[in-house]
Amino acid sequence: MLFIVAALLLLGVLLGTVAHAPLTFSVAAGVVIAAWLGIFAIRERHSRRRHTQAH
Repeated sequence: MLFIVAALLLLGVLLGTVAHAPLTFSVAAGVVIAAWLGIFAIRERHSRRRHTQAH
């Protein structure tokens, strides 16, 4: 999943509207999105483990 975020950020820097934003902003936004996706993945994995143990 983090590979997808990195690929989309790179594609955005090369072709999209991210190219018009400063590089530091683009990197910061990529880090925030990657952290959010990481937290989401951890929470989903943890909730599925708890759900399968209950049944």
